[in-house]
Amino acid sequence: MVREQIVDVDERARRLAYSVVEWRATHHNASIQVFPDGVNRSRIVWIADLLPDDLADLVEGLMEQGCAAMSERWRPPRTLLRSSSGCRT
Repeated sequence: MVREQIVDVDERARRLAYSVVEWRATHHNASIQVFPDGVNRSRIVWIADLLPDDLADLVEGLMEQGCAAMSERWRPPRTLLRSSSGCRT
C-alpha cells in the first residue's frame, strides 16, 4: 500500500504536485502536468524524484502503466461502422 499526499494543485498551469508519504521510498516528490500539443491533443509531463535509487526501475514501470491508463482513458472514442459482416472500428 502506498499513501500519497497532494502538495499543490495549480489548475491554471494544469499541474499537480504530490509526495509519497508511506512506502519503501525514503524520499519522493513528483509532479504531473498537462500541456496542449496541437489540435485535440495533450502531452503529459510526469516527473518523480525519489530515494533510494534502486526503486527507480520499479517506479518507472508504475509511471509507464499510469501513462498507458491515462492514454487509453482519454483516447477519442472509436466510431463503429456497420457492415454486412457486423461492426468494425
